[in-house]
Amino acid sequence: MKSAIPKMLHPVGGRTMLAHAMHAAAGTGAGRIVVVVGHQRDKVEPAALAEAEALGVPVDTAVQVEQNGTGDAVRAGLEALPEDFHGNIVVTTSDVPLLDAQTLTNLLEVHSEEPPAAVTVLSSTADDPTGYGRIVRDDDGGVQRIVEHKDATELERQIDEVNSGVYAFSADLLRTALGQLTMNNSQGELYLTDVIEIARDSGRLVRGHRAQDAAVVAGVNDRVQLAALGAELNRRVCEKWMRAGATIVDPNSTWIDVTCELTGQDVTVLPGVQLYGTTSIGGETVIGPDSTLRDTSVAEGAVVERTHAREATIGAGAHVGPFAYLRPEAELGEESKVGTFVEIKKSQIGNGSKVPHLTYVGDATIGENSNIGASSVFVNYDG
Repeated sequence: MKSAIPKMLHPVGGRTMLAHAMHAAAGTGAGRIVVVVGHQRDKVEPAALAEAEALGVPVDTAVQVEQNGTGDAVRAGLEALPEDFHGNIVVTTSDVPLLDAQTLTNLLEVHSEEPPAAVTVLSSTADDPTGYGRIVRDDDGGVQRIVEHKDATELERQIDEVNSGVYAFSADLLRTALGQLTMNNSQGELYLTDVIEIARDSGRLVRGHRAQDAAVVAGVNDRVQLAALGAELNRRVCEKWMRAGATIVDPNSTWIDVTCELTGQDVTVLPGVQLYGTTSIGGETVIGPDSTLRDTSVAEGAVVERTHAREATIGAGAHVGPFAYLRPEAELGEESKVGTFVEIKKSQIGNGSKVPHLTYVGDATIGENSNIGASSVFVNYDG
């Protein structure tokens, strides 16, 4: 990523990639989540624990002291679980931002089919499989092994079914197999993928579950891929809200975080709008064009055009803009108006009141049905 920020803490659609992974895991009904940290753990561990508060699932962190491969990372994570745990363990990664709870749930369902598998691998079909581990199947279609690209033969490199790095394991098999891993490979690391052959050699069942949507298991290794998957995630978010009853005139110029809510029908979002953070939009509103709202609440029937707002509250039927700036704790009452070149900060504007143009209102309370003349200034006063 060529960044001081750890890769998994880069944001996509309103969450870090790590947070996306944690929310997907929590959505499976998991009883516990373990986040394995190593490089730059001083930044990653606090971020993981902070996100845990939003999940409602116990979250532990485990430290991989030396980065000796994926097998070593899972070994570190397994040590955070009770020794007598005998359920299923899902292993996922923190750089696959579109991976969702439904995909992981489907993986677990396949894993648990009778007879239950010891290992189930989530795979996908890649247009260009270069760099990915290949899924090698036997004549019956079962997963025989996973071979890393650097260790693959020329024939194996022609396989287009690739490993996503996401698995479901039975806990007993995983504990046993991790103790049998060796570093006999081109990278000199403990490969988690070697667990597949160990399971088969011990007569255990190994399944493969191919995701039909390759994007959900696409990883991020640089900022180009980050932007591409961010755009794809945003397209899906816009589509979700359009199918729920919102009109988004130009999805290509509209950006909506996954944490935002369009809570009512007949929301109209005009071109050039960005909705970030915990922004919520009520029904029969018009947002835009060219507006940016972060952590802002917009009630039913409001119109917000060419406006920047942060941590503001806009009442039902209010009209804001064009060219208005709402700063934190700006609260606009029902049927109020904040007009052109008006800035509001930490102030309450009463129901039906108007601040039409060229005015700054800071740290003030304006009652109901007031009309503020042009070029008025309300400012802090120390006494």
